[in-house]
Amino acid sequence: MQSVAAIELIMHRIVWSLLFLLGVLAWQKKFGDVRQAFAQKRLIGLNLLSSLLLAANWTVYVWAVNHGQVIESSLGYFLVPLVNVALGSLLLHERLRPLQWTAIGLAAAGVGTLLVRLGHVPWIAFAIAVTWAGYGLLKKKSSLGAITGLTVETLILFPLAAGLLLWWHHTGTGALGRVDAWHHGLVLSVGVVTAIPLLTFAYGAQRIRLTTLGLLQYLSPTVQFLLGYFLYHEPFDAAHLQAYACIWCGLILYSADGFWAQRHTLLKAAGAA
Repeated sequence: MQSVAAIELIMHRIVWSLLFLLGVLAWQKKFGDVRQAFAQKRLIGLNLLSSLLLAANWTVYVWAVNHGQVIESSLGYFLVPLVNVALGSLLLHERLRPLQWTAIGLAAAGVGTLLVRLGHVPWIAFAIAVTWAGYGLLKKKSSLGAITGLTVETLILFPLAAGLLLWWHHTGTGALGRVDAWHHGLVLSVGVVTAIPLLTFAYGAQRIRLTTLGLLQYLSPTVQFLLGYFLYHEPFDAAHLQAYACIWCGLILYSADGFWAQRHTLLKAAGAA
């Protein structure tokens, strides 16, 4: 869908995601949860910020993919767990264990290698990592369930998204009515394609172990990296390899630390029982 601007695709995501989510809410008979959410100013404020971060994350990612930056976008999602740890330390005053500090240091070394060897700041990776980690932080503070929270976020952005789509259609610059039938189908499907993974992720996150969830989150950027390298033949030289190796080593240490910490907690609980 390179012929459609990234920002327009995001507006389509918002509009068609909302229709899908409203259908799910109608099936579950949970419209009351959405009404209650809009009655609480704090929740609306949190979801306004989270919706803006989510939209920014989507926009940067879609732009990156359509401009041949799939590998760098994968780097952003590889960095997310380490940015989460850093945000936890800076904003929530969580104490970091030595291996976590080491993991963050390795990630910083990898980014520094990209800066020195390639001469540019990996802004796509930074933007993706910071917006997604910030979104996760705000979701942690929200008391809304998965589908209610996503519906509220989408409702907040819907007036803007619908207004822009109508304006672009009126001026003849929008995709609808301008592209072929195949691309019409793709554009109209982005809502379902967006909503289902977010909902299933939230559903699964409540039912599997944290360490398992952490490891599963590496699958998506790994597949993105492989697609960028093998399918789209994006450049990946020795400088990239050195930088990514530092970041991947950091992720291995981070995962190992999480596994050991959870194992220690379970053993301690078993001993107490």
